[in-house]
Amino acid sequence: MSDFKLNGFNLNGRLTELVEVLVTRGISLEQARREFERQFIVSSLRHHDGNLGRSARSLGIHRNTLRNKVANLGISTSEASRAAKKVHGRREART
Repeated sequence: MSDFKLNGFNLNGRLTELVEVLVTRGISLEQARREFERQFIVSSLRHHDGNLGRSARSLGIHRNTLRNKVANLGISTSEASRAAKKVHGRREART
């Protein structure tokens, strides 16, 4: 398998290190998948200012699917709001 690189960032190398730690600590595949998906969605919401429609498009899923995942993964609207506020704070600092 070839390494996945994005702008010089070696994703496979970083993932291999993380997976080794998780396996060593006895984390199940389901636990790891669920937490990865949760973190990925929260990050997408943060990036898109808490907007479910834009986040869903960037993730390649339907808005209703994202809404269901948000509910099933226990991502609260206040968490999405906090994530959006963090982005706004960074953007304001840059300008």
